[in-house]
Amino acid sequence: MPADAPRSFTRAELESFRDAEVPDLLPGPDDPPLRLLFVGINPGLWTAATSTHFAHPGNRFYPALLRAGILERPIDPAAGMTGADRDYLRSRGIGITNVVPRATAKASEISPAEFREGGERLVATVRRARPAVVAVAGVTAYRSAFGLPKAVLGPQPEPFAGAELWVVPNPSGLNAHETVASLAAAYAGPARAAGVIG
Repeated sequence: MPADAPRSFTRAELESFRDAEVPDLLPGPDDPPLRLLFVGINPGLWTAATSTHFAHPGNRFYPALLRAGILERPIDPAAGMTGADRDYLRSRGIGITNVVPRATAKASEISPAEFREGGERLVATVRRARPAVVAVAGVTAYRSAFGLPKAVLGPQPEPFAGAELWVVPNPSGLNAHETVASLAAAYAGPARAAGVIG
């Protein structure tokens, strides 16, 4: 989206992006290896409208990454990430994907079957992209996608398609008991494991 793109959308504009897919942010052949792959639940409508993961202004993902030291400069994705922002994330060895690629207004619109299919898709993505660490942002989505109803936040006991696996809190503004500070602390764990921060 161009720099002069609107930073707000009407409900009708957002609804027009329902079921759209947002491309994964993954390294190209000339980029450094993927160290840390963040996995969202599925794109929201604002994310689909801007083609930028975690783009809703109420989402704490990028502020938490900055506070944790995973990013060394701010990224404001609300109007869409710039090419320089995407290159910066790739240069840090960071990628972003989703369990389910289809955009919805709420994660509750995703069916159990879609979550299971998304889990299979994620396994294929991780095998192809070969990150050192995978961080799934949302324990409920992780439980649904992989049939693990007792899974808890934090590092998981088994590798995931060859990667170390963490489950971290969802940064959505709807996850009200989390703060930028608590999210930063949670995201720092997988980032240290991946060597993104010391």
